[in-house]
This record gives sequence, C-alpha cells and structure tokens, in this order.
Amino acid sequence: MASHAGGVQTGVAPGHAHRAVSGWLVFAAVMMIFSGLMNLLQGISAIRTDRVFLVTQSYIFQFDLAGWGWVHFGVGIALLLSGFAVFTGAMWARVTGVVLAGLALIANFLWLPYYPVWATVLLIVDALVIWSLCAGPSRGGAGGRGEAGARGEAGGRGEAGGRGEAGGRGEAGRTA
Repeated sequence: MASHAGGVQTGVAPGHAHRAVSGWLVFAAVMMIFSGLMNLLQGISAIRTDRVFLVTQSYIFQFDLAGWGWVHFGVGIALLLSGFAVFTGAMWARVTGVVLAGLALIANFLWLPYYPVWATVLLIVDALVIWSLCAGPSRGGAGGRGEAGARGEAGGRGEAGGRGEAGGRGEAGRTA
C-alpha cells in the first residue's frame, strides 16, 4: 500500500495540494446537501401555498406561509452550496456550514407548527451536521489526530509500525 510520508501527495500538480477530508466532513457535506435540498423543496411548497401544510392558530410564532417559504428557499440554497464547499475541507466552509446549519435549525424549529414531523427530522439532521462539522479533523496536531490522520506525525502509527520512542520497542530498546 502506498504511503504519503511527510504529507507529500503523489499525482498532484505543484501548487494544487488537496486537503485531507475526514469521514465526518464527508458525512456533514452529504447531510448539508440533503438538508439544503429538503429546505429548498419545502420552501417551494410553502411559496406555492400547497395544501400539505397545517397552519395552527395558537402558535406564538405566527408568520405568513409564503414568507416562511422564501426563508426556507434561501436557507436551502445556501446549505446546498455550502455543502459542496465542505468537500474541499476548507475551514471557512466548515464555519459557514455550522452557521448555516444553525440558522436552518432555528428556522425548522419555528416551522414546527406547519409540518411537525418533517421539521423534527430536519432539526435532527441540522444538529448532526453541526456536530460532524465540529468533530471533523483539527487544523493542528495538538494532542489529537490532526489532518495527518491515524498514520502521521500526530501520534498515530508511524513507519515503525505504531511503536515510536514513547511506545515500546523502538531503536533504543534493541541490543546489538
């Protein structure tokens, strides 16, 4: 199996280095795209004032259905675009994703009286997006596994098979 010792990536043109994207970031990006599409479709349905939505009379946050449709439409487009940006692994995309997922979480909470079950599903999805974006790889290797992953300089298995100077049988433990 090929190894990228020292962070060098083979097959990449100079000046076009790719960042490591963890499984949590891929999960967050996919869920953001899903949430964006669902918010977009939900917004279109509300703008068209479909008969799918139930409007309760005794809810403290009463707004116009078409107005909520435009809010969900805008949040959906922003989540969709930000979800694709998270695939790059850039920190600005992660921060933008957390902010947009937080806004979508608030919008879906306020959307509860119109479509309770679906709003609850999207609340859970948005909370998972925020968690997975925050649990993604860290920028530095301070105490944990950074972008180098489990096999790099950040304390995981190195070229010595996982046992460095602090882990047991290194070069100093052998006798000639």
